[in-house]
Amino acid sequence: MRRYGPAVLLLLTGAAILRISLFSELYLRYVQSGLRPYLVLSGVALVLLGVASGAVRWRGRHADEEHEHGDGHDHVHSGPRPAWLLALPALALLLFPPPALGSYSAGREAAQQAAQGIGTFPALPSGDPVELTLGEFSSRAIYDSGRSLKGRTVRMTGFVTQDDDGTWYVTRLYVNCCAADATTSKVEIRGEDAPPTDAWVTVTGTWHPTGALGSDEAWPPVLDAGSVRRVKQPADPYEKR
Repeated sequence: MRRYGPAVLLLLTGAAILRISLFSELYLRYVQSGLRPYLVLSGVALVLLGVASGAVRWRGRHADEEHEHGDGHDHVHSGPRPAWLLALPALALLLFPPPALGSYSAGREAAQQAAQGIGTFPALPSGDPVELTLGEFSSRAIYDSGRSLKGRTVRMTGFVTQDDDGTWYVTRLYVNCCAADATTSKVEIRGEDAPPTDAWVTVTGTWHPTGALGSDEAWPPVLDAGSVRRVKQPADPYEKR
């Protein structure tokens, strides 16, 4: 069986990649949606390489057997046993795909420092509540000299994070390329009890101004919640820049 080890590793890795990218949307936990075709192509290529490697080794085995019969000697081909440990990551991805980043990853990032970038923003769409990403809400709350959020009811979706003092936030992670470069955006929620950490919620409420525009005190922005509703984690859990 060791003879076919490299082929099996290629097949497992390719199958794992295809499982999360071609047969499901689990890949969205790790990379942006635009990378899906490259993942599928990589998975197909690895599977084909695994099949080709297995075929070559199968032919080599029969050639060795004929040689052994001819010279009367047995030839044992084996690889190092620890090499099979390389199969564990592929098996884990195939059988138990890791979850999307959550409160732990958000909590590890230091609080963002508000930079000087004050200016006016385009008018918000008419009608309340207006759907905003956390990034859009945060930018307007911290930098918009036109105060476009004033008097408007907004609705945002994210997962719950909490401080040790009980302050809680609706939080979202941003990715430029993949989960490895994720950064955090969060909005403090007031007026409603905190759902469990990592629970996904849709929060509706109004902006609560804090601190001067562009100052450290303006971060994180605050929302006075009118309602908090538990929702399922979206297929794509990350916001895009």
